[in-house]
Amino acid sequence: MRDLRTLLNALDPNAGLAQRHIWLISVFEWIRGDESSVPACISRLQTFITTVQAQPEVEARLKAWWHKLLEEVDVTTLLGDFGFAPRTAFMSELAERLRRKMLPGTPETNDASELFPLVAPTRFDAQWMGALEEAQINQLVTLLSSEPEADALHWQHSLMDALTYCTAQIRATGFSPELRLRMDKAAGDVRSFHALPSDVEELRSALFNKQGDEETLRAMIQQYRDRLDACRLAVNSVYAHLEENGISIGMVFRLRQLRARIMRVRELLDALLSPTPAMTAVRLLIRRVIIGQESKSIGALISANSTLLSAKMAERSAETGEHYITRDRAEYKEMLGKAMGGGAVTALTTLLKFMVVAIGLSAFWSGFWAGVAYSASFIMIQLLHLTLATKQPAMTAPAMAAKLKDINSAEAVSEFVDEVTHLVRSQVAAVFGNVFMVIPAVLLVNVIVQLLIGRPMISHKEAEHVLHTLTLLGPTLFWAAFTGMILFAASMIAGWAENWFVLHHLDSAIRHNPRFTAVLGAERAARWSAFTRENISGFASNISLGFMLGLIPPFTGFFGFELEARHVTLSTGQLAAAASSIGLEVLKMPIFWGSVAAIPLIGALNLGVSFYCAFRLALQAHNVSGVDRARIRAEIWQRWRSHPRSFFVPE
Repeated sequence: MRDLRTLLNALDPNAGLAQRHIWLISVFEWIRGDESSVPACISRLQTFITTVQAQPEVEARLKAWWHKLLEEVDVTTLLGDFGFAPRTAFMSELAERLRRKMLPGTPETNDASELFPLVAPTRFDAQWMGALEEAQINQLVTLLSSEPEADALHWQHSLMDALTYCTAQIRATGFSPELRLRMDKAAGDVRSFHALPSDVEELRSALFNKQGDEETLRAMIQQYRDRLDACRLAVNSVYAHLEENGISIGMVFRLRQLRARIMRVRELLDALLSPTPAMTAVRLLIRRVIIGQESKSIGALISANSTLLSAKMAERSAETGEHYITRDRAEYKEMLGKAMGGGAVTALTTLLKFMVVAIGLSAFWSGFWAGVAYSASFIMIQLLHLTLATKQPAMTAPAMAAKLKDINSAEAVSEFVDEVTHLVRSQVAAVFGNVFMVIPAVLLVNVIVQLLIGRPMISHKEAEHVLHTLTLLGPTLFWAAFTGMILFAASMIAGWAENWFVLHHLDSAIRHNPRFTAVLGAERAARWSAFTRENISGFASNISLGFMLGLIPPFTGFFGFELEARHVTLSTGQLAAAASSIGLEVLKMPIFWGSVAAIPLIGALNLGVSFYCAFRLALQAHNVSGVDRARIRAEIWQRWRSHPRSFFVPE
């Protein structure tokens, strides 16, 4: 790090653009030091001021350098546009953040928004700048400015230019059809966006009119503030529309940008009226440091703009999940029957899987057709209104998370624990029904196959391979946990697909589009519309799950590390097929019992991981915090000790 004498000797107001800016970067590096102490930074800045004041020749060079900086560098972009996407689109902002992370910036620029991140690149800059006192800032202003009145006028013009730019962006975004048509006219005057430019021009005239008075200026600013409030109300009404008609990440991004620009205008208006412009300028710079740090994070961008979508997906999953929770004996029996039906269909899935493998296709096509078989079987289970156990957790978790929002009493905790017992009991019933039925169904299918073609569903060698892949001695439990993540991912795809379907009004298009009604007829089009709206989520979930189960192994195997899936019902079916191929002697094989022991653990990991991922997402989406988890755990443990049977069968 350079010493102060070297820095001051390097100050040259006649140097090139890049060299002058590099000098500024070096000064900030010297002030920042090792970023260990804010008081040390303040002390170094005071040393800088004192040293320059003691050398008139250096002070003259510094004033000339500052004058050139103000003359050549456009500060309007830093005040009005810094931190906003260059184009109001989510993907363009994502690409821009990736570009900034991968490509270095250059000090050879007259754009203050490009220069500023190089000058103040860390959050520590906001800390030491925030510790500056007004007296020290005034000293610095005196040191830099040779014409205070001219610099003050330049500052006001920069603020007005930034206001004009922000206003143009607000008007353009607010008047775009995709937002304007979604605004509730009763919530705010959507035509307020039209009048914003004229308000800015009136404000500019009042500010720079030498015959104008302070009262007129404040009246113009208040008029502009009122107009912004009307715009803000109109913008807020779009969120209500999205809640009812589907969420678009791109639209949420534009709304967030629009709201942030309205806040930026308020910040600039406050600066325009400030009696201490130097202090206000420092506060604006501190805010730009923080914005610069926030605009670096790709994860924060995705999280901030996907929150509403996550909430909507969780809400839709919660609505579906309620149907998977049994609360009395009749619902429990119904769930058990549907699960047994799902297990019977899974026996056919097992046969189709082994048929695909027997053909001997390449890895990709084997995985593809296995995915087709899985998807077709899962859709059959859906259309027959049967149950596949592992589809439950990702749907029931949001329903449980939603109930946590209202826990504020002992009675509410007890009711929540009741729901936990209902949930556990429902999932135990579903897994038991699937597993209980898939075993005899696979044995029956194997007998039919043997009668038709004279040999079992799979050969003795293939049966031994199945046992080796399912045994506890291998990575079975890891694959089971990974499958839980696949199940969660499928539920997220289902929520996204349903939201996309609603967002684009596809049910209405199917029902009323002249092309559809001409081909199908009005009544059939209406039936197709209702059917698709009701089943789109299930189709998306089942198809995505099927293809992930089939294609993930060959895709990951291509890169040398094959990730496999261990689905409890499918694994049980494969184990039954292997046992039926080997015969009764399988009962003497330790590896068989190792595989049998793995089945309940596979089921627990499938359910547990899927539920955990969905539950955590739902908690964030519902903004659930401050829950007394220890009290809930104690209540659940108390219920387990006093009524363990309630977790497995209805009272």
